[in-house]
Amino acid sequence: MAWFKRQEKGITTPTEEKMDVPKGLWYKSPTGKIIDAEELARNLYVSPEDDFHVRIGSETYFEILFDNNEFNELDKNMTSKDSLHFVDTKKYSDRIKDVTSKTKLNDAVRTGVGKSKGKDLVVCCMDFAFIGGSIGGVVGEKIVRGIDHAIKHKMPFVMISKSGGARMMEAAFSLMQLAKTSVKLVQLAEAKLPYISLCTDPTTGGTTASYAMLGDINISEPGALIGFAGPRVVRDTTGKDLPEGFQTAEFLLEHGLLDFITPRKELKDNINLYIDLIQNNDIR
Repeated sequence: MAWFKRQEKGITTPTEEKMDVPKGLWYKSPTGKIIDAEELARNLYVSPEDDFHVRIGSETYFEILFDNNEFNELDKNMTSKDSLHFVDTKKYSDRIKDVTSKTKLNDAVRTGVGKSKGKDLVVCCMDFAFIGGSIGGVVGEKIVRGIDHAIKHKMPFVMISKSGGARMMEAAFSLMQLAKTSVKLVQLAEAKLPYISLCTDPTTGGTTASYAMLGDINISEPGALIGFAGPRVVRDTTGKDLPEGFQTAEFLLEHGLLDFITPRKELKDNINLYIDLIQNNDIR
């Protein structure tokens, strides 16, 4: 078996001639399953070995939901301001610049308007890559404007949540967005327009305490972490051991906090099915 053993000692290879294995060639799921990265992408970032749903961002969700990936993005250039001059390990203004450069995103939510199965749809989708998908003034304002667009043009509204909660760098301004978006959803309901809320991994904090749980139909991807406070905080507060699987989508479905769990491959069909049922339209 000498073909994989070095028979001569002292052989060195110059650094510039060494070949690296391309990054991202393989993906290892939390259950230990390994899959080719290209195959994972073709499978909508769901591991075929164990059905694990890898976190994805707005770009991929828009590609899944909009026909031919054709949509118009609303308020694309809206960015956050450091009105409090907040500093932790770095200035908030510098943090925004750094994460914008790294992710090519302007904030933690994007709003797309386009056709889904032939009918108009407004989709607000959060990006966890931008400061943990945290809710700041821009997130709240873009969601509100997305709902306004849905009301004005009589379109269904879909919210895709993926967030660690309120953005501490904006303090009370961040918390104001919870009430602001909730009030706007009441106006959407008064206009008799469907609101489908999709919770993805993770949906936590103020996101869960506001718009993520206010849908006409609340759905989730399999295995998503959904909750308000973290398990340690809940345990310390209640003084009790938590049930197995606490804060998973499956646990919440069993206890009535979710209506359905929808695999990513069925997401487009199911969201449009729920909209057709709510509006009493022919099923597409």
